[in-house]
Amino acid sequence: MIDISRDPRWGRVSEGAGEDVFLGSEIAKARVKGFQGGDLSKHNTILACAKHFAAYGVPIAGRDYNTVDMSENELRTTYLPPFKAAIDEGVTTFMTSFNDLNGIPASGNKFLLTDILRDEWNFDGFVVTDYTSVNEMIPHGYSKDEKHAGEQAINAGVDMDMQGGIFLRNLKKLVEEGKVSEEKITGAARRILILKYRLGLFEDPYRYSNEDREKETFYKPEYLETAKELAQKSIVLLKNKNNILPLNKHQKIAFIGPLVKDESHILGTWIARGDRTGKAISVFEGVTSLVGSSENIIFAEGCEISSIDTSKFNEAVHVAKESDVVVMVLGETQGLSGEAASRSNLDLPGVQKELIAEIKKTGKPIVLVLMNGRPLTLEYENEVTDAILETWFSGTMGGAAIADVLFGEYNPSGKLTMTFPRNVGQIPIYYNHKNTGRPYEIDGPEQRFRSKYLDVSNSPLYPFGYGLSYTSFEYSDLKINKKEFNFNETIEVSVTVTNTGKFDGEEIIQLYIQDLVGSVTRPVKELKGFEKVFLKIGESKNVSFALTSKDLAFYTHDMSFKTEAGDFKVFVGTSSVEVLETEFSLK
Repeated sequence: MIDISRDPRWGRVSEGAGEDVFLGSEIAKARVKGFQGGDLSKHNTILACAKHFAAYGVPIAGRDYNTVDMSENELRTTYLPPFKAAIDEGVTTFMTSFNDLNGIPASGNKFLLTDILRDEWNFDGFVVTDYTSVNEMIPHGYSKDEKHAGEQAINAGVDMDMQGGIFLRNLKKLVEEGKVSEEKITGAARRILILKYRLGLFEDPYRYSNEDREKETFYKPEYLETAKELAQKSIVLLKNKNNILPLNKHQKIAFIGPLVKDESHILGTWIARGDRTGKAISVFEGVTSLVGSSENIIFAEGCEISSIDTSKFNEAVHVAKESDVVVMVLGETQGLSGEAASRSNLDLPGVQKELIAEIKKTGKPIVLVLMNGRPLTLEYENEVTDAILETWFSGTMGGAAIADVLFGEYNPSGKLTMTFPRNVGQIPIYYNHKNTGRPYEIDGPEQRFRSKYLDVSNSPLYPFGYGLSYTSFEYSDLKINKKEFNFNETIEVSVTVTNTGKFDGEEIIQLYIQDLVGSVTRPVKELKGFEKVFLKIGESKNVSFALTSKDLAFYTHDMSFKTEAGDFKVFVGTSSVEVLETEFSLK
């Protein structure tokens, strides 16, 4: 799922790469490569399917399947680039989206499926609909009946009808009536059969159904170790007051919350046939295994995830009072994120916030460990807790990975791929917004007639690219190889990064640009590069980035993609907010 989304109310942000076009495109390419490899005939590959085409991630009101209405400029600038990147990486199939786009459902949208995908991008794989989305063009009000929907879909560019049965029931009759050409059906069948051939299914239709290989593969030790490593690298440290983390194994620690011993929700949404019956490592299991004993680890559930029952609060308070530090493991159920899981309130569900308030009264320091599939509204939690660890739904080895981070076996290095709002009234909120004619200056004098809220800051709670470490990093000596460039030259940007803290650690250096004046208005920042480096205590590294004029191109008012001469700012730093700044001109 490579949909860009800037609205955390939409539950499927848990499946995607976040709000940024550049990052989303890079991750799209990586996923295609991961699924398909270099040879589709090998038994460990599958066809990658780029979904959902297109603009599925920006439904009105953040409500899944809802209408999408936007300009072509915005569509091409923000929501199409990851799909083009997937094609450039060799993706073999596309899936249509459920939404309508500017009045035309995606599964009947010739502009998307033929004009752009086939004619402009030269895609030669096949297009499959999402589940029954051809049928759904009837309630959309675009098709009068199933036969009409089938006619619209295949003529728009659909090759395969997922699950709905409309092609099966209607295409023969549509050909007989002259409403669909036989060539359309032949072309669709050819594209599907070619890919089955490339997979080796003509040679052996059961090549993916090998029981011995299945037994050898499931829960293979090296695969579990990779799963733990991925979970570790995905964890984001949002707060660490007075360096309360990492924890000391000799402290008496109270683990409180409905997700401490959870082995089901930690796997997250859309695990398909994944096993929720005790195969995953819980936080409690990961912690007790790491410290070697449960003697200093005490537990209370406190509450259920979404319940309003507070009857277990007293036990949790008692356990907290017996401890040196409290770790609260809270968040969403797996069903509160994913498809058809839109939320209008992004607070912790149930009485979890009230549980935090009760534990706060004990005076014990609180470490909040979050499991969730989307950005939440955490102003209260940020104010009253001492540390916050965003672990998302971290999978089979999640509990072991979280334990490693809590006790300093792994120094967190993850960064946010989506902005965290202060409240839902700020949504959609994202770092690469455009300015207005009356921009609000956070550090400037108070002015009434500016683009701002009366009751909350414009700024997010946590910005895109944000994430702390147990160590500290200093950025210095930002350089650009010269101040003026022509369109054929490479712009070289470098910065020195030094580990000034007390732990070895990794840092993700981020490069942003701003095009100050364009023929259409430009964002205040755009991510154009990032690099992860490992630095030992006291070590410095010089990190370089190269930009070309193509990296500065954008869609103009006439939909041409080009670079314009002008002045640019360059930002390099640890997040989209904490940056050093320089500038250059393109002549």
